[in-house]
Amino acid sequence: MNKPRLSGVQPYRKTLGRYRSAFTGALVFLAAFPVAAATFPDTAIADLPIEELANIRITSVSKRPEPLSDAAASVFVISADDIRRAGATTLPEAMRLAPNLHVTRDSSDAWFISARGYNGSKNSAPNKLLVLIDGRSVYSPMFAGVFWEVQDVMLEDIDRIEVISGPAGTLWGLNAVNGVINIITRSAAETQGTLVVASVGNQGAETGFRHGAPIGGDGYLRVYGKYFKRKNTFTEDGRLVDDRLYKNQIGFRADWDRPDDQVSVQGNAYSARIGQPQPGQIFIAYPGFDRLLRDITASGANLMGRWTHALADGSNFVLQGYYDRTKRTVPPTFGETLDILDMEFQHTLQPLGMHTVVWGVNYRYGRDQARNSFFSAFLPKERNLFWASLFAQDDITLNDALKLTIGARIERNNYSKTDFLPSARLAWKISPDHLLWTAASRAARGATRLDTDFYLPGRESFNRETDVQFGLLGGPGVGSEHANVFEIGYRAQLATNFSYSITAFHTLYNDLRTEEISSDLSHAIFSDGMKGTATGVEMWGAYRVTPRWRISAGFTALKERFRLKPTSVDVDQPNSVAGKDPANTWQVRSSFHIAENRDLDISLRHVASLSDMDVPAYTAVDARFAWKLQRDLELSITGLNLLGTAHVEYGNVEFRGKIPREVILKLIWRI
Repeated sequence: MNKPRLSGVQPYRKTLGRYRSAFTGALVFLAAFPVAAATFPDTAIADLPIEELANIRITSVSKRPEPLSDAAASVFVISADDIRRAGATTLPEAMRLAPNLHVTRDSSDAWFISARGYNGSKNSAPNKLLVLIDGRSVYSPMFAGVFWEVQDVMLEDIDRIEVISGPAGTLWGLNAVNGVINIITRSAAETQGTLVVASVGNQGAETGFRHGAPIGGDGYLRVYGKYFKRKNTFTEDGRLVDDRLYKNQIGFRADWDRPDDQVSVQGNAYSARIGQPQPGQIFIAYPGFDRLLRDITASGANLMGRWTHALADGSNFVLQGYYDRTKRTVPPTFGETLDILDMEFQHTLQPLGMHTVVWGVNYRYGRDQARNSFFSAFLPKERNLFWASLFAQDDITLNDALKLTIGARIERNNYSKTDFLPSARLAWKISPDHLLWTAASRAARGATRLDTDFYLPGRESFNRETDVQFGLLGGPGVGSEHANVFEIGYRAQLATNFSYSITAFHTLYNDLRTEEISSDLSHAIFSDGMKGTATGVEMWGAYRVTPRWRISAGFTALKERFRLKPTSVDVDQPNSVAGKDPANTWQVRSSFHIAENRDLDISLRHVASLSDMDVPAYTAVDARFAWKLQRDLELSITGLNLLGTAHVEYGNVEFRGKIPREVILKLIWRI
């Protein structure tokens, strides 16, 4: 697979690879030019003392606010200031700041993001990472992955991004297997006034605005709009990859804050046009197929409401609901319209003795309508989907130093029947600045329409008993993939200027998806014939060298082993899966305040080779210089991939694009 977005023919190119023989510089910084000292009014988290960073309150681990220093999980927080100082222009670029994520791309707009391995297999994009934007899940039930090129917010409105590496199925449900990314934006009250953003570079451009104002006596509103475009990339042998991207997005958020109630309503709408690369050999075999290729179109809109109410007995509840509609057309192979309605109720009980209990229910309904073609089909082409779950978690304070957290979730959907997802976490606060924790959890990746309803080539009807000429069939018996995960971690504040976190993990996978060959050798069918293990370590830390200079670093190491069950005949699948993850990655970032009005940020990151796709290891240097011309006006210049020439990061040799050097000039003006 070459694209994580079911775009064009990319998801199907590798699917039949074994069954059909035809399918075969430098920046110059103006740091010496002084202007009047100025700072933005927003708090710069990078300027906080290290000990205050450890006490940033997060919500993703227990679904209630708690200090990062007390969280019994592997959590990295990307702050708003981190995103600004990195010069990120998209959400996937911002994710590169998290050392516990593997972020890579194979073209201008195709991103792959995972944690703890399994960054896709030969027949699917990464599908074991749950992504949330203000509590709204954005993974596609078509294939359990994320269309990253259309997931967006106003980056300047982000408060923080909480990145959990490891399972979180008890609280968040299916697909929270290898991690959770929780993107949390600021309330409308925190984004008052007008903001204008404009950037231009050799690979694209962006413009955006945001305006916030009071509404009524206790409410605030903000609205925003943005336009973004990316240019085409080129393959390693110099051929143009038609992967350009044009996208528009608008949205709003309104917040009301009263003594016992907080209410938030927000909505977004977008439209995008995406270039479609040339097809693989399997589709060129159809005469005239290449002449049918046109741009991919994608659009969507969502509306979400959230009500938090404090009860008289000291407990509180949260009621959240959202509607999300997306539409995607990939000529000439595929189209989809998806409607999702999601409702969740969560109740946090008043602490009773040593117990603090949170419980809740969630129900999601989806209507998926596929537009099939001669080349591929989902049968039935229209399907009603549902996901229903009940969860509970108890934080038990054993004594001043020990806390035990136990919980479980029961979830059921169309395909996977009932999944039971328990977890147990034990945290030992050795001292106020040292935490040792361990955990055992079970998580699941639910089956999707791609697993069960997919047919290649396409047809409006199919009889499994008589029609055997199909190349690939969905597996009607495919259920959830499962993972039992064991973790141990240590988080410490060794001094006022130095902190670090280290986690070791071991994951036992079972029921992983495979492509089995039919008994008459006429076609392949999806099944669950593989198991495996992933063992690794992830660590990161921050050191404040001087009051103006901070250095942070991260490192991951991973070893994966996959094997087929005795009944499986998919002899190539284990190698195909394991080769898409690097054995190690590391990064080092330097954030330096040259003066009150000038910042210099430099990052160095390294990713080991990907053996399955013959992607060599690469090292990249990014740098950004920012100059605050006045209190509310910042000009910055960012250089990406400054070390050496363009490199490749992912994808098939004949189709992947080289990631070029970029120079971006950006202006942020707060009026």
